[in-house]
Amino acid sequence: MSGDLSRRGFLRSGALGAALVLESGGARAAKQEAPRVFFTPSITAAGLLEAYSRVKQPIVGKVGIKLHTGERHGPNILPRDLVRALQQSIPRSNLVETNTLYKGDRSTTADHRETIRINGWDFCPVDIMDEAGAVMIPVKGGKHFSQMSVGKHLLDYESLVVLTHFKGHASGGFGGSMKNIAIGCADGLVGKKMIHGAKDHVDVETWLKGEPFQENMVESASATVDHFGRKIVYLNVLRNMSVDCDCAGLKAAPVKARNLGILASTDLVAIEQASVDLVYQLPEAELHDLKERIESRQGLRQLSYMKEMKMGSGQYVLVTV
Repeated sequence: MSGDLSRRGFLRSGALGAALVLESGGARAAKQEAPRVFFTPSITAAGLLEAYSRVKQPIVGKVGIKLHTGERHGPNILPRDLVRALQQSIPRSNLVETNTLYKGDRSTTADHRETIRINGWDFCPVDIMDEAGAVMIPVKGGKHFSQMSVGKHLLDYESLVVLTHFKGHASGGFGGSMKNIAIGCADGLVGKKMIHGAKDHVDVETWLKGEPFQENMVESASATVDHFGRKIVYLNVLRNMSVDCDCAGLKAAPVKARNLGILASTDLVAIEQASVDLVYQLPEAELHDLKERIESRQGLRQLSYMKEMKMGSGQYVLVTV
């Protein structure tokens, strides 16, 4: 799938045109052998807990909840009550993050901790995983990397719950679960420079764009996916979907798309495909800006390259809960 694939061709080749089966309440078995993506339109603490309950079986031991903490006072970050309810329902869990490469409110640990306080994430411990440095972990089958630098504390966790605000992204086109772990687990000093092809943290105009950047993100994410094996699950919250990431903070573009719901899966490619498919079903007035952002950045390459890297299935069964 090329990055500039048209909307019609994308939907025809995606799950909506192939293996998408809608189930209500999960009562009847799916006919296809495809991963399940659970969906609820209820963007509430109860809805998030219900979605998580369908995928939580492999989560054991010490659990990191990977959250994008966002820049200060960002208007679109996930509601604190949702995140708090999820964290409190998972034994031996805490939030995990890493510092940023770009200079902002999260580029140093001290500034990041103040941002965490301001944004209301201090209801539980927040582990800034690269606070004590970084470690290399393998990238299997990559054409750009053989290893990726991640926050050292990532190795302290037995399981990872990837809790993601699904939205647009300035470089990625869209930011879902894959971006959350690709950029969000890479450490600020080394890993993020590798992914962005950056010589320094200042001249962002020289950072990689388009398909090379998408592929670098995918390979970075694959290192984390392989590290945790079965003990990683994904939750995408399709709410306040600006074309801009929560990195933009108060500068994020106004939201034009309606809130859609929460998706949960144990399959990374399936949940990302399902999220994009749902967005692409929006009316044109709501879809236009997000579609332009995704396709102008060749964001659909995220999906095709994850499939090439055998990181999951583009076919799925959507189960409404």
